[in-house]
Amino acid sequence: MSLFKKDPFGHIIFIKKWLIRIFGVLTHKRYRGFNQLVIDGSEIIKNLPETNVLFISNHQTYFADVVAMFHVFNASLKGRVDNIKNVFYIWNPKLNLYYVSARETMESGILPRIMGYTGAITVERTWRAKGKDVEEKKAVNPNDTENIKKALQDGWVITFPQGTTKSFKPVRKGTAHIIKEHKPIVVPIVIDGFRRSFDKKGLWLKKKGILQTFTIKEPLQIDYENETIEQIVEKIEYAIEQHPSFLKVIPTEVIESDKKLNKERRFPFDY
Repeated sequence: MSLFKKDPFGHIIFIKKWLIRIFGVLTHKRYRGFNQLVIDGSEIIKNLPETNVLFISNHQTYFADVVAMFHVFNASLKGRVDNIKNVFYIWNPKLNLYYVSARETMESGILPRIMGYTGAITVERTWRAKGKDVEEKKAVNPNDTENIKKALQDGWVITFPQGTTKSFKPVRKGTAHIIKEHKPIVVPIVIDGFRRSFDKKGLWLKKKGILQTFTIKEPLQIDYENETIEQIVEKIEYAIEQHPSFLKVIPTEVIESDKKLNKERRFPFDY
């Protein structure tokens, strides 16, 4: 491999690999040490093709969710089933793994900018600006959709179709349009426990001893030609367990506990 070989977004592979290694080692204990990550279904990862795979997931923090996925995917590809034992799996990480993130989030500081080099596809949110919802939606930037297409052609893409860390918010139609147009294999992931473990950004560990769960489901069966955008959106909501019907099975005390814990901050990122 050439020392200055670049990925499709112009990032030098050598630098990208070392950043993933460093972040992987620094964050490993967040999922196997201070807290425990219980994984289910990781055998699915090994059977996926090299390109045109779209992971869809609910979202609980800005960064901790994605970092956990880098750990689980790389561990699975190295033969670990439902565990992330022995962090050396990160030494030769999957380098064509990308994740969709809001541009304003990735430009919010030095650390997010550095983390973005590991595989962020930054997009301009049409419905939100400066942390607030806007009444008049902005036009979709064609460069954003082109970048997602480029990433799918090169490898795997992680996206959070609700576009927010708040639970049970509607799935954005943009993800369904991507699925219709590019026909990727769509793999749902359901996570839990992250908002109790970390602050909203996912950079600060706020509570130890939290059980984090990470469930990888079988790829969705989608009729790309005949299913409507609305049908795909509903299928996504059920797959990532964010359809409004799931609200009926969550005890009120759990929701209130999450709100209380989200206000706490106890342990810094650089422990």
